[in-house]
Amino acid sequence: MSLKALRTLVTIARHGTFARAADLLSLTPSAVSLHIKTLEDELQVPLFDRSRRQVVLTEAGQLAVARAESILAAYDELADALANGPSLRGRLRLGAIHTVLARRLPKALVWIKAHHPQLHISVFSGMSAELARRVEDGELDAAITTEPVPPYPQSLNHTPLFEDRFWAIASPELAGQSLPELLASQPFLRFDKRAWAGRQIEQELRRQHLQVHEQMELDSQEALARMAAMGLGVAIIPMADDDLERLPPAIRLPFGEPQLVRRVVLLEHEKSQRRHLSAVLKTALEACDGPRSGPLPESRLESPALGR
Repeated sequence: MSLKALRTLVTIARHGTFARAADLLSLTPSAVSLHIKTLEDELQVPLFDRSRRQVVLTEAGQLAVARAESILAAYDELADALANGPSLRGRLRLGAIHTVLARRLPKALVWIKAHHPQLHISVFSGMSAELARRVEDGELDAAITTEPVPPYPQSLNHTPLFEDRFWAIASPELAGQSLPELLASQPFLRFDKRAWAGRQIEQELRRQHLQVHEQMELDSQEALARMAAMGLGVAIIPMADDDLERLPPAIRLPFGEPQLVRRVVLLEHEKSQRRHLSAVLKTALEACDGPRSGPLPESRLESPALGR
């Protein structure tokens, strides 16, 4: 009985089809079928009910999946323990949203390289919802995303890392106008609605009954902010205080009542066997955080003060 066959069984059970398991495990469909047939021959019981069109585990199959999960978890723990030895080593497949890739993550990776040279981190970019799905599917070990917004995979745990506040950005020539007036008279530069932060913005616009005239939709806070500052419209985005200071001159109005906050978190599967590695990443992010980064005090989160 091979560990590969057990991993194939668990992957089919989690994702519902032989084809999906083949994709996730980088196997051919025939190899997946062979793994299951070999298991059934060795155990001398059918693991799937083949009288149905959909993949359905038999009672024996359900028991086999539960035991296989325990065996695989024990093996992964043993492999990590032996690999770690006196110093931390291994490989972590990490997803990250663009904001983190552009600012905080590079410094953290340099810190990890200096302190744990045997720990190798592969980085993949994407939007929060996509990265969450990849963590759930086992394609990624962890991901740095916006705090989950329903609906999202319930099998994921998230650890807070830092917070950004939401701002409406516009040209300084429009100073003196309220947010409803700006949105009524200027094109709306929308933060991508597929992103979790974009959903937060859309929900708050609806809650306040604010109408917009959409001009464009992008997944880049900095690009939207610079376009708004140059007079192309009004953007509503989450940004860190130090990022705001680097923008061209612009007016900034707090968005939300109270001001909305985007919490950035570390997402992991509840059954992850790589938490000791992702914990190092969290330590590195904290070590590299500047004095303006990290969670904001509650009194600042609801500050009604206008930006410059």
